[in-house]
Amino acid sequence: MLANTTSLPIGLKIKKATGCYLIDDSGKEYLDFIAGVSVNNLGHSIQEINEAIIKQLEKHTHVMVYGEYEQGSVTQFSKTLTALLPHSLNTVYPLNSGTEAIEAALKIAKRYTGKSKIISFTGAYHGNTHGSMSVSSNEQKKTAFRPLLPGIEFLKWNSIEELDKIDEESSCVILETIQGDAGVRIPSNEFMIALRDKCSSVSALLILDEIQCGYGRSGQFSAFTQFGIIPDILCLGKALGAGFPIGAVVSSKIILDCIQNNPSLGHITTFGGNPVICAAANAGLERYKSLENSLEIEEKGLLVQNLVSKHPKVTAFRRSGLMIGINLETADQVSELILKCREKGLLLFWFLSVPDGFRISPPLVISKKEIRKGCSIIIETLNELE
Repeated sequence: MLANTTSLPIGLKIKKATGCYLIDDSGKEYLDFIAGVSVNNLGHSIQEINEAIIKQLEKHTHVMVYGEYEQGSVTQFSKTLTALLPHSLNTVYPLNSGTEAIEAALKIAKRYTGKSKIISFTGAYHGNTHGSMSVSSNEQKKTAFRPLLPGIEFLKWNSIEELDKIDEESSCVILETIQGDAGVRIPSNEFMIALRDKCSSVSALLILDEIQCGYGRSGQFSAFTQFGIIPDILCLGKALGAGFPIGAVVSSKIILDCIQNNPSLGHITTFGGNPVICAAANAGLERYKSLENSLEIEEKGLLVQNLVSKHPKVTAFRRSGLMIGINLETADQVSELILKCREKGLLLFWFLSVPDGFRISPPLVISKKEIRKGCSIIIETLNELE
């Protein structure tokens, strides 16, 4: 028997997934407007990735905890990833998941700076382990698991005035470049530039969490590009594994070298850097690079906006690329919409912290024809709501 995460799981019995569709055991097709919550950015069942996995399986799978042996697929993955990033983000620590990337980044920041105070922001969601939950904002989700990490201060998101609270005692500031669980909240350019400058002035490391908003989801490979800044540490996950579990901390070599000594093995991971998963991740990155100029992410996102945002039951619409948050009049309307769309063959999903909102995050490879199909189902269903 499997444990459930909720008492009311979706419960679809998935038999197959291909392109932008999931197929259940009855043969019914569902157009995927979720992409595993921004995991399957390249779609489902990609031939190049499957071939890379098989090729690596024929060589070896797990042979040792990360860092002890040199393995070709892991090395190539790091080279392919860093080639897509600014030069200062030149070193990769591969991990098992996005939430482990957050855990590792917080530890690295403390170790590198010798300071312990951590700054986060209202609306933040960074994961569900003790450390990542500690720097997440939703108190309702945290109360049952206290005590959590000490020394964490939450500032008002997107407030330049609040940045004065970042001081010399701060080891790091952690922020989702675009907040996901808060309903797709996009900060101002002025705030992001001021945040970068403030962190530099007090020698606090800026950690950007692009686990959800990265890998092209916002329209560019890195969401921070649109703000003209570069973090000290970048956390990645979700889409990075091309459908497989992975996380990564990316930083400079000098920062990541700090965990080698005093104590040694400052962060250790058994399955981080798994060679099969790194082979899949590398194939996914190569696939993304070959498609990047033809994905038309911004055009596709604008198409969704034009088709849906003006409906009278839509009370708010927020978007960066194909990362979209939509609010309705009530939480009950959102639940009804999601359930009815599922019956009609369209998959949508909730936000944990925005009951009256739902997300649209389809595979980046979705066609405009498929977008129109999905949006027509949404409009039809919105018209049916009370």
